[in-house]
Amino acid sequence: MKVEIINPEKGIFDGEALLVQLPGKDGSFEILDNHAPMISVLKKGKIRLVEKDKQEKFFEVNGGVVEVLKNKVLVLAD
Repeated sequence: MKVEIINPEKGIFDGEALLVQLPGKDGSFEILDNHAPMISVLKKGKIRLVEKDKQEKFFEVNGGVVEVLKNKVLVLAD
């Protein structure tokens, strides 16, 4: 699935991933390929991303919003 993580200053990540784990306001959750459409609020924490080559990346966020639609994950991070 395509993942894009951006904040007001710049793009943080833009690429393909197998899994994205996010710090949701009501608890941590994961998004995999072909996830149902959704919008959720994020709290301060770490985003864990597993790329197609199985490498893990971590991104610290202070909150934000995530939108999942048509196998694309868009994170608008603070």
